[in-house]
Amino acid sequence: MYQPTRCESLRIMSAFELRTQLLELHAERALAEETGVAQIASYMDDLQRDIDRSHAAYVGAAVTEIASFRGQLHGPNFG
Repeated sequence: MYQPTRCESLRIMSAFELRTQLLELHAERALAEETGVAQIASYMDDLQRDIDRSHAAYVGAAVTEIASFRGQLHGPNFG
């Protein structure tokens, strides 16, 4: 069975994809709270860490995409 190398399995995600991932993690947290899984501290800690990292990645990607689109529309910023 083919196993991709680490570099092959990494890909750049758009801000839209990262936002979708973040929303899915929030839904997972809500489900954990509804089903009682939220009482498992290690699970919730890992989930919160994933949410925090996904949020940071989403914000970074969104800012980068906005700056890129702005540059395409108005040219480079000088000064």
